Amino acid sequence: MFTAAAESFLKQAREIQEEELRRFASRVAALLQGPEPGAEAADCLQRLHLTVAATKYPRKLDGKFVELLQTVLCSSKSPAQIQVLCAAILREMSPCNELILSCDKIQDAKLLSLVSSVLLAQGNKKAVSAVGQHVVKVLEGRLPEGQSARYLLPVLSNVVSLSPQSLTEEQTNVVSKKMADWLRHASIQQGVTQSSGGFFSPRSRQPGPVTEVDGAVATDFFTVLSVGQCYTQDQWLNMQAFSMLRKWLLCYGDKELKTPSSDDKSGMDSSVMSMVSATSTPGLLLPPKEHLREKAFEYCQRLIEQSNRRPLKKNDGDLQKACLIEAVTIMDIICKQDSSYVHHAVSFLKTLHGRICGDASYARALLPIAQFFLNHSETAAVDSDAIYKHLFTDIPAQHFHNPSLAFEFVQFCKDNSQLFTETSSIFKQSFPNLFKFLAWNSPPLISEFVDLLPVLLDSGTAVEVFHLLLDLPCLTAALDIQLRLIPLRQLLGSLASSPRVVQCSETVPVLLELFFRVVAEFADGPLINQLVVLLLQRSDQLYEIPAFKDEVFRVLSSQLVVLCNMHPAVIVEASTEILEFSGMASNAQNKEAIFTQMVWAIGEYMSVSYDKRCTVEQINEFFETLEVVLFEITQLRPLASIPHYAPSTISALMATLTKLAARSQDLIPRVSMFLSKMRTFVQSPAVTSVYCEADLEELQMQATELSNLLKMPDVAQFVLTPPAGVGSTGFQREVNDSLPFALRIVTHLLEPAPGCMPR
Repeated sequence: MFTAAAESFLKQAREIQEEELRRFASRVAALLQGPEPGAEAADCLQRLHLTVAATKYPRKLDGKFVELLQTVLCSSKSPAQIQVLCAAILREMSPCNELILSCDKIQDAKLLSLVSSVLLAQGNKKAVSAVGQHVVKVLEGRLPEGQSARYLLPVLSNVVSLSPQSLTEEQTNVVSKKMADWLRHASIQQGVTQSSGGFFSPRSRQPGPVTEVDGAVATDFFTVLSVGQCYTQDQWLNMQAFSMLRKWLLCYGDKELKTPSSDDKSGMDSSVMSMVSATSTPGLLLPPKEHLREKAFEYCQRLIEQSNRRPLKKNDGDLQKACLIEAVTIMDIICKQDSSYVHHAVSFLKTLHGRICGDASYARALLPIAQFFLNHSETAAVDSDAIYKHLFTDIPAQHFHNPSLAFEFVQFCKDNSQLFTETSSIFKQSFPNLFKFLAWNSPPLISEFVDLLPVLLDSGTAVEVFHLLLDLPCLTAALDIQLRLIPLRQLLGSLASSPRVVQCSETVPVLLELFFRVVAEFADGPLINQLVVLLLQRSDQLYEIPAFKDEVFRVLSSQLVVLCNMHPAVIVEASTEILEFSGMASNAQNKEAIFTQMVWAIGEYMSVSYDKRCTVEQINEFFETLEVVLFEITQLRPLASIPHYAPSTISALMATLTKLAARSQDLIPRVSMFLSKMRTFVQSPAVTSVYCEADLEELQMQATELSNLLKMPDVAQFVLTPPAGVGSTGFQREVNDSLPFALRIVTHLLEPAPGCMPR
């Protein structure tokens, strides 16, 4: 309905004839010349703006009326809404011969912003220069009471885009110094919310501190990722300064200084000056451009650290990713301008890449990271092949259907086309993956590939490119099947009962066991990590032959224990994939054997006894993941059937949660409360109808034993975390057995036999 109304207004605006427009302008002029232009004048100005903006050709307005719009715009008596609409109409009329506006005498920041927008719309370099000169002059001085520079930074940003040479060296130094201050010294207290007045308005509260996206109180300086209910003026300047930082650095960040004091540094080597900029102390005054680079680098570092926090709102998550991309790009620019930042940035960004490369939502951020290493890895003398290999293999395979990423990826290849003509084997081996983007996005990307294809062709690639081009429709069809999650094994599902297929499937478990026995003789930590991750992933991707799947699950579950025992650090090193697998309750039902063994391995090896890198935070993360699963499994749903989970799975979950709580003792109250509720679960009629009595008794006994053990935390930690290397103990039984005899002893100590008198 709204769309139809909007289309109707546009149609009317386009059909207005010149004479009718002249009469309407006369009516508007009468309203503007009245004592107090009000709501009717604002409404008419809105309709006039729509009329002059609705057509591609410029509308003609009377010269005197144009002069009136300028007068009303600059009048201090005009309401703000009227001024905004007058400026909007004048911008639509640009370039305008009747323009008499000038910004030279204006000190009011809001009015200067509006007048400047009209002047910049004229497309006149002289006007652009005049606006830039005056805006910097106003920023340099002290603004009148109640004025804010936040209205002027968008104007300055437009000046830089239209005519960067219109600012002098001295002026850019002034702005650089101010930008550094805005970036680094904004308040970390929230602004005061403006009261609307009235009897029922709440009393004003003392503003609290700004927070991070995860709700934690911010303890470091303010950035665009800091969250508040109301922002102060300096916080708005902080956000605006960051939004124009990239453009500013590209235009002015690398120019040679020509200040009066530059002769004093003439004998100092440039590399020494660069080192001073990267390692300066608060007491050492840097030239404005170097000072801005230093503060901008710190700001980008903080943004990247903030991007690691888990946001409470989805919009904040999207903002995190956008800021991360911008921060990496700005760090790249800074390192181009001052190579002394490179070594620090390389270390920082390698860590970042390791954190986000497995997260599909951060795929776009991998492009600026790769660009950074292409620009600086030689300077830093680091090997970045792993970063390029991941970019050129995983991203096209997983994200070919993302149109914006496809365009950015191909554009990245065009910008770095020398990669395909140099000796690096990664790019030459991986270039066929680029055709996945073309296969899925062929109309939008065809012009990009027209430019890129000649770069890809040489005597070694010509034959392969020939095949790729002829088979491009086939590749599109294959990607379509992949995107619908129709794997080949499902397309061939009708042949699952074929005698030949069944016979072949029976050989797989035998060969799998042989495979793992041989691999165990030479496997190192990285290979074991890879095998464990693949084992978990492929358990979802098997041919739908029930007997085949059962046998494969049996082999994989037994070998999972062997692999974890060979390399316990896999729990820490592959924690992301293990958490993802063990956090799905469906895996506990559909892949019970593998899931149960994985849970047991978490409880056994997620300990500092096996890996010094194991942190309390990681223990807590595993605990929370498994706690949710066990809650879902044991949740009593009224008027609903209870899904059946293997008692051994429930047992393993309880035991592992108890082990983790013993190692991070703040978790003990949570698991103790959960164990105490197991009696309610096992006695529920819905549960007793699904599980046999012996299994329920065993689960209840285990819950009691574990709960009693946690009443003595130090004993629990010793009993449930045997030192690494002690060999097989009573605690390493099959997970479907009850916990060891030691727990029974603890239970008897805490619960004396009936008839015993307490002392």
